[in-house]
Amino acid sequence: MDVVQLLVDQHRQLEGRFAAALKGLDVQPEQRRKRLAEIGDHLGVHLASEEEVFYPAVKQASTEDILLESLEEHLSLKRLLADLLALDPDDATYAAKLKVLAEQTEHHHREEEEHLFPKVRELLASDRREALGREVCERQLDMRRDPDETPREVIAQDTERAAPL
Repeated sequence: MDVVQLLVDQHRQLEGRFAAALKGLDVQPEQRRKRLAEIGDHLGVHLASEEEVFYPAVKQASTEDILLESLEEHLSLKRLLADLLALDPDDATYAAKLKVLAEQTEHHHREEEEHLFPKVRELLASDRREALGREVCERQLDMRRDPDETPREVIAQDTERAAPL
């Protein structure tokens, strides 16, 4: 699958998960915790595969500024997710933090889709985007198979500074 389409599809899936979690804040705390864990794993896999595979592959002079901004946005998302994972779902700030994480995630998606992805389509031939899509999928599958740490745990520990480009 074309890497750009793959990432866009994942954006919509994440946004759908956030919307469901925000609508379902009246469920039991354990259910809220489960939904956040699911979102955290999907977000963690998505962010890590962009940082480790996609961004380095598309780094060129015309994309570097966008990529650096994207990495800073990733850091912000990781920090918010780490805060939420450590927070009791009954805490008064839980819903507000979840909403901010959802809004910042959607903003990040919009930035990539409006500024980065069109450049990637110009810079990379379709066969290269297809190969890159396979690499991203392979990396994401590897992250989901790790029996020692969930993607959300990995991402929650990676909040000191933005990933290098």
